[in-house]
Amino acid sequence: MDSRLAADLGDLPDLLTAARDYAAGILAGLDDRPAAVPPPPAVPAPLPVDGLGAAKALEIFRERWAPGFSGSAGPRYLGFVTGGATPAALVGDWLTGTFDQNASTRQDSSAVDLERETVAWLRFLFGLKDDFSGTFVSGATMSNTVGLAIGREWLGERKGVSVARQGVAALGDIPVLSGAPHSSVYKALSMIGIGRDQLRVVTTQDGREAVDLVALDAVLSQVSGPAIVVANAGTVNTVDFDDLRAIAALKAEHDFWLHVDAAFGGFAALSPEHRHLVDGLDLADSIGIDLHKWLNVPYDAAVQFTRRPDLQVSVFQNSAAYLTEPGPDPDPFHLTPENSRRLRALPAWFALAAYGAAGHREIVERDIALAHRFGDEVARIPGARLLSPVRLNVVCFATDRDVRVVLEAVAASGEGFLTPTVHGGVPALRAAFSNWRTQAGDVDRVLAVLREVLAS
Repeated sequence: MDSRLAADLGDLPDLLTAARDYAAGILAGLDDRPAAVPPPPAVPAPLPVDGLGAAKALEIFRERWAPGFSGSAGPRYLGFVTGGATPAALVGDWLTGTFDQNASTRQDSSAVDLERETVAWLRFLFGLKDDFSGTFVSGATMSNTVGLAIGREWLGERKGVSVARQGVAALGDIPVLSGAPHSSVYKALSMIGIGRDQLRVVTTQDGREAVDLVALDAVLSQVSGPAIVVANAGTVNTVDFDDLRAIAALKAEHDFWLHVDAAFGGFAALSPEHRHLVDGLDLADSIGIDLHKWLNVPYDAAVQFTRRPDLQVSVFQNSAAYLTEPGPDPDPFHLTPENSRRLRALPAWFALAAYGAAGHREIVERDIALAHRFGDEVARIPGARLLSPVRLNVVCFATDRDVRVVLEAVAASGEGFLTPTVHGGVPALRAAFSNWRTQAGDVDRVLAVLREVLAS
C-alpha cells in the first residue's frame, strides 16, 4: 500500500474529525458568508506526483478553493431554485459516502429496498396513487429525460414498433407539444434522438405561462397519430401551472402521453392552501420532481415517476451474464441510464424520516410566505415592478436599471444572489425561495441592498 494512503488509513478517525469540525464551522458561518463569490481567474496547479496526504489536501482546499465557494447552502442565495441540506439530509449524505453502496441491484445489499421505501414515502408526499412506480435519478433534467424516453417508447407501442430496438427513425413524425417548456425539455429531446426542433410551443393564456387549452386541443386535432404533451407544474419564471386535470381530460379525444415537469412546483402538494395547483398530477403518465430543490437534500437527487415501468425497462434494460433479469420488480439498472449509481436516496430517506410530511410542509409554507413578502416589498421600491403575481415561491420583477448591473451589485454586496431571466420580452430578475434556513430577517437584508442599488 502506498505510504501516504497507509498513513491516512491509520489516521482516518482524526481526519474525519478534522473534516467534521471544518464543515461545522462553515455551516455555523453561513449567515455571514457571502451569498455569491465572483471567482477570480484560476491558475491550475500541477498534479502532485507523490501525493500530499489527506490532511495537507484539506489544508490546501481551505486556503485555495473554499474562499471562492458561494453561500449557496445559505438563506440568502435566491438564484435559480436552490435548496440547502437540512441536518438530517447532510447526515444521510455523509453516510452515503461512508457505505459507498452501488444502489443498482439487490444481489448484495438492501440499498435498493431503502430506495423503494423512500420512493413510497415521496409518492405519499405528492399525493400519487400506488400505480406509480418511481426511481431516483440525478436531477430534473435526467428526470425529464427518462420520462420522455418512456413516452417515446409509448409512441412506438402505439405505432407497433420498438424504438429501443429499431431506433427513433422507426417512429416517423414525433409531435411533442408544450406551452412554456423548460430548457431541460429541449435538452432531453436532443439526448433521446427526437430532436429539439420537434417541440411545438403551443400558445399560452394571455399574460401567463400556462398553456391555452383551446389552442392545445386545436393543435392535437391537427396531429396525425399519437403525441407527447409536456405540461408544467410550476414554470421557472413565474411558477405558473397548467391545468393538469383539464389537459388529461383531452385524452378522451386525443391520443397522447402526458409528461408533467413538476421539478419544484410539485411541492405545492404539501400545502393545503396551494394543493389545488397540482390537481390532476396523478393523471399523468410520467412525472419529474427535483429533490435537491425544495426537499433540501444535497445536489444529485431527483425522482422520476411513471405508470409504465414495463416501457421504462424496454428502454433502459441492461442484459449481461452477471446481472439479474428484469422480472416483475426490476433492479434500478434496468430503469435509468446508469448502471452504477450512488445511493442518492439515503439523504432523502434521512430527511423524510427526521422531519416527516409536517416538517417539510412547514418549509414549503414558510418559503411561500417569504416570497409573497418579498414581492410585496419589491412592488413598493421606486424603479421596480412585478412582472407576474407571486403564485408560489418565485418573484419575477423588472427594474428601471440594467438587469446585469443590479445583479452584479447585489452579488458584490454578499447580501444576496439573484438570477436573470426574460419574461414577456422584458429583461428581469428572479428571486426563488426554497432554502430551509431562510427567515424574514434574510428577506430584509436582501431588500435593503436592492433598495440601495436601485436608489444609487
